Amino acid sequence: MKAYGEVARRTASDRQLEFALFMQITTALENVLDSGRVSLSDWADAINRNQQLWTILAADLMLPSNALPDDLKRRLLLLSEFVRRTSLKVLAGEEDVSGLIEINKAVMAGLVPDLLDGPDEGIN
Repeated sequence: MKAYGEVARRTASDRQLEFALFMQITTALENVLDSGRVSLSDWADAINRNQQLWTILAADLMLPSNALPDDLKRRLLLLSEFVRRTSLKVLAGEEDVSGLIEINKAVMAGLVPDLLDGPDEGIN
């Protein structure tokens, strides 16, 4: 994912990387929601990038080396599945991206305390 490489070069910790990726992709989703003149390509790209992020997150959560508590892993995996289903509904024109934005912002809010406390493990 191009965004991953660009952000990785600018950040130091895993948590900072996670936050920066969520911020970048959530901003793209917000631009799609707020703009009345967004191209179909930009709209689909924003949704696709968000889905890629959640797919990578879900894959990482399944790794034995992921040190997150099991309950948190389970909840994030459930969110990942919700994001997948919601993304399909958005692409079908049945929903807008506001639900995806809300989920991403909730995850970002959960990362903030870790950023304030210092570097930490995260997505491996």
